[in-house]
Amino acid sequence: MILTLLFVTLIYLILIGSFIIGFNKVSTFILEDLRAKTKFSIVIPFRNEAKHLPELLQSVLALNYPKHLFEIIFVDDDSNDNSVTIIQNTLNSAQTPINSKIHFQLISNTKKSNSPKKTAITSAIKIAKHPWIITTDADCQLPKFWLDSFDEYIQKHNAVCIAAPVTYTITSTFLSNFQTLDILSLQGATIGGFGLKKRFMCNGANFAYKKATFNAVNGFNGNTKIASGDDIFLLEKIAKAQPNQVHYIKCEKAIVKTHAQPNWTLLIAQRIRWAAKTSAYSNVFGKLTGLVVLLTNALILIGLILAIIGVINFKSLFYMGFIKFNIDFYLLYITASFFRQKAILKSYILGFLVYPLFSVYVACISMFSRYTWKDRQFKK
Repeated sequence: MILTLLFVTLIYLILIGSFIIGFNKVSTFILEDLRAKTKFSIVIPFRNEAKHLPELLQSVLALNYPKHLFEIIFVDDDSNDNSVTIIQNTLNSAQTPINSKIHFQLISNTKKSNSPKKTAITSAIKIAKHPWIITTDADCQLPKFWLDSFDEYIQKHNAVCIAAPVTYTITSTFLSNFQTLDILSLQGATIGGFGLKKRFMCNGANFAYKKATFNAVNGFNGNTKIASGDDIFLLEKIAKAQPNQVHYIKCEKAIVKTHAQPNWTLLIAQRIRWAAKTSAYSNVFGKLTGLVVLLTNALILIGLILAIIGVINFKSLFYMGFIKFNIDFYLLYITASFFRQKAILKSYILGFLVYPLFSVYVACISMFSRYTWKDRQFKK
């Protein structure tokens, strides 16, 4: 058992260490105030987001980008609150000159499927006027120079697909801090993967690609039976077809913020939804990463039980925990520094203790459980 602990710890150390190296290989992108050229269609699916839409809409109205170079397509996924009214009233009454008003469309996602978000995005792309698609979520806040960041990056790089940074808005609760630490670790691994040319993860709340590229890879065809994964499955297909033109924009001005889940029940439901797509994931590096991380956390719990009953000594478990604690912290530190959220690290010790139990529990329950999201129940 001790040899197993040491072997898995070594593999974990190499894996996270490689993400740190990859993270540093991705250069930070700085805006140079170039003249805007790129035309974007922003796609925002939503269902019952009346609580969050006002923040999103205010950030949309505050975008610095020339209004004639982008449009927004909202896709209503059968909302039964006043989300639609909020969008219509806010954008129709926006106090902007008549020649620079936001160009937006509000359509309904009428097609029923096991993956309503994918059908919503597909419906929007079919009517999109512009060559670049950017997806985000209705519970996000967009930075002022969001589109400027993508535009300048596109002007300087030969890209057809661009993943971009996402984090949570920080509050004072441990639950919020725990989730922020988690998403920062995911972002660190995402950026690290791009730096290693192992593009295996992205976030649909901040994801751009050419409409022609989406059509060339047949969009979401092949994974429409899985409710989630509108981001990573598409990334996987594009990266396979055009690997050298899939990039990550490591730019502070491009960071989109969203909201953490308000309670543990909804957080667990969210993570079960995320875990449900892993069985259909074909990226070998991504699967290996998930397996190593899960196995490491599971062995910490198993090792703790074995140490308590005297099968192994606590010293071996301590060494494993010490190595994991430090390598995780370093990846989180450089990621939090980029996102300017270093204050969140004050919750790291408690989060480190809770995470193995949380991650193993979610992994186990996701194997047998359906999940509910937005008042709908989905199969794996």
